[in-house]
Amino acid sequence: MPPISDRSPTALEVYQRLKADVIRGAYAPQEKLLMSRLKTRYGTGVGPLREALTRLIGERLVTGISQRGYRVAPMSIAELAAIYDARAELEGLLIRLAIERGDDEWEAAILARAHTLTKITRVQDGDEMLERWDTRHQALHDAMVAGCGCLPLLQSRAALFDQAQRYRHLWLRQTVFSPQALANKHREHHALLDTILSRDAPAAGRLMREHLMTPVPIIRERLQQQGWG
Repeated sequence: MPPISDRSPTALEVYQRLKADVIRGAYAPQEKLLMSRLKTRYGTGVGPLREALTRLIGERLVTGISQRGYRVAPMSIAELAAIYDARAELEGLLIRLAIERGDDEWEAAILARAHTLTKITRVQDGDEMLERWDTRHQALHDAMVAGCGCLPLLQSRAALFDQAQRYRHLWLRQTVFSPQALANKHREHHALLDTILSRDAPAAGRLMREHLMTPVPIIRERLQQQGWG
């Protein structure tokens, strides 16, 4: 991949590009990240790369090898189950709190994000489609929990999302490019909206957990197919 432009990329740009490549599977789990290849791919020097790799270690996407460099973090069915269980429990709690504390502006923001997501009706090949759908999908979920008003819980949610991203990407490609899977997601979102707007906190918490856990069987199958389980 060529550099972003004729200028040298910033450390932040190197981090963002490397993180995106790890999430999207450009590097296999446990693949050694050779500094010479990274310098060529990202058009930068050792300094920005080490800074990016250190950040990715903190996000559990990369592991450091003592005196021997870096590797992509492993993936496993056990980690998949643990991360998704934690995400589902936390998201259920956040949506219940949001229903208890959210105001009319919170409801309006959810409806606006839901409308934007439903505008994506055509399924087409390409990463652009995947990126557009996922961005709007995440914006809807962010709006749903925003009413909770608890920054520490939202920060914990963001950290769990970072840990889940590689696993989510395995599911996203199948979902976004499948008309049936996309239709199923729209139905799940519609059911969530109904319970949220009716202020039924127990039902919304239950539906949110079920919604977040639906990708797990698909991801587990993909991990097994790749021999990463």
